[in-house]
Amino acid sequence: MVAFLVFLLLGAYVGFLAGLLGIGGGFTIVPVLMEVFAHQGVATQDQLPLAIGTSAASIVFTAFASVRAHHKRGAVVWPIVVAMAPGLVIGSLIGPQIASALPMRVMSAIFGAFTLFTAVRMVMPRAAKATRELPGRPAMFGVGLGIGVLAGMVGTGGAFLAVPFMTRCNVKVHSAVATSAAIGWPVAVASAIGFMYAGRQVADLPAHSIGYVYLPALGGIVVMSVLLAPLGARVAHATSVTGLRKAFAVMLTLLGLWMSWKAFGP
Repeated sequence: MVAFLVFLLLGAYVGFLAGLLGIGGGFTIVPVLMEVFAHQGVATQDQLPLAIGTSAASIVFTAFASVRAHHKRGAVVWPIVVAMAPGLVIGSLIGPQIASALPMRVMSAIFGAFTLFTAVRMVMPRAAKATRELPGRPAMFGVGLGIGVLAGMVGTGGAFLAVPFMTRCNVKVHSAVATSAAIGWPVAVASAIGFMYAGRQVADLPAHSIGYVYLPALGGIVVMSVLLAPLGARVAHATSVTGLRKAFAVMLTLLGLWMSWKAFGP
């Protein structure tokens, strides 16, 4: 019961942040779930992939809602999504297999590094300068493949990589953000499937798990995030979020350092 309350609170927090700052919650969800799974007695080597897989599955639902909202505003550049989607899906299926095969310390270091990188971008959100046009389909497939592998490994939608790439290729920032949301959905779907597959034969995972996706956590996070996202959006329109972005960046920095300690500590 206590664990499920944590899942509900985590979902509320993530949903509020998504509406307030327009960001996903993967980098917040994963460390919290790791601690819950540790207290539940999940084997150490399974805690991180179970947390990442569950995070990816939750993004399937939040990304879908985000895509619908952006599509209604006509902001999604669908030709970019179509060009990158095959690589994104393949990469997002490969990433979980890599993540589940790596030692926990190595994956903790990778996750911590990406969390710290995201924190820096939150504090210094400099728009990437356009230096080129979008490449042809083969290159777009390759970019999608790379983003898919990395995003699939850490259980995020890949916006932290996709948005800078598109803005450097002369895509307007608002369209880049909207298109990255559309890109995040196939990434999350394929990543969740990949983690389900990677954990299909792992013994002693918690009851009600499908591979590396823990359904009670998924349900609690999704329900509350959907309910709280509209409130976050209303607050965003009523107040400046600059200070809140910095506060969130501080929290991400602490989480990134904690994950790095998990990698390099005793």
